[in-house]
Amino acid sequence: MPKLRWGILGCGKIAKKLARALAISPTGVLTAAGSRSKATAQKFAAEFHAPHAHGSYAELLANPEVDVVYIATPHPWHAEWAIRAAEAGKHLLCEKPLTMNAADTARVIAAAKAHDVFLLEAFMYRCHPQTAFWAKLLRDGAIGELKAIQAAFSFRAPYDPDGRLFNRELGGGGILDVGGYPMSLARLAAGIATGKPFAEPLSLHGEGHLGATGTDEYASALVKFPRDIIADLSCGVFLERSQTARLHGTDGILEIPDPFFCAGDIRLWKPGAKEPRIFPNAFPNANLYSFEVELVAKHLQDRQAPTPAMTWDDSLGQAHALEQWRKAIGLK
Repeated sequence: MPKLRWGILGCGKIAKKLARALAISPTGVLTAAGSRSKATAQKFAAEFHAPHAHGSYAELLANPEVDVVYIATPHPWHAEWAIRAAEAGKHLLCEKPLTMNAADTARVIAAAKAHDVFLLEAFMYRCHPQTAFWAKLLRDGAIGELKAIQAAFSFRAPYDPDGRLFNRELGGGGILDVGGYPMSLARLAAGIATGKPFAEPLSLHGEGHLGATGTDEYASALVKFPRDIIADLSCGVFLERSQTARLHGTDGILEIPDPFFCAGDIRLWKPGAKEPRIFPNAFPNANLYSFEVELVAKHLQDRQAPTPAMTWDDSLGQAHALEQWRKAIGLK
């Protein structure tokens, strides 16, 4: 079969990560790079050996040699260009968060349906086999009944009030940038525990610190899911925190080091045990972004990838949950 021809819309740091995954992909090839600057697109295309460099996003979407578009712009432009890509008949991998809010997420999903194209929100860890592995452990009752979840994605970036992470106009702040990781992990785990692909919060209480630019520099949420499952979630762009996730059950604890980069070995602690059972990482040196590239190819005809990847309903629920969190800390 011929390889899928990819176009990358936006040529920043995250775009380079996907380009490296495409460079080793058996199913896809980078065909075009698009930027608001022709020089930027040309530099990116030269670095990753793409034959086409476009000086506008619209020009990339008009390229008939592009089958799939990866949207790697800042958050506020995701909705517009995802919809325009769908209207152009392009399949879509869109960087997280899919959009800035639930209303726009619903519009993007509607566009994908209307134009019969593939759409996936790019939470790369949800596409990784290690996530499927711990999900199966949970589903098989390895820790009994799930009761509590702890998860965080928080780091300290150099402060730049005009940079993407701290600029309100660019969708800055911890909840939109990395809060989606612990929230999506908790929704996945709680869903498995209740026999569903994902679960939605019954209630959410949040606290956070808004910095000088009005963005959330760090925040926490206490979330209640069905069956009295409680999740303690944290995120931030201006505070370093432990990234280990823990799933606490009636018959043990699953400890997942670095769950969002799938880098460590999973540990299963049983009551009274002095040492955990260790499940070694089966993909310690794999390109993390390769799994989403291959998942797109595998499920292109289905128009969406199955759980634990982000289904369309999962992405819409995720958008609602992040809105709840932002509202709870007073962020508009």
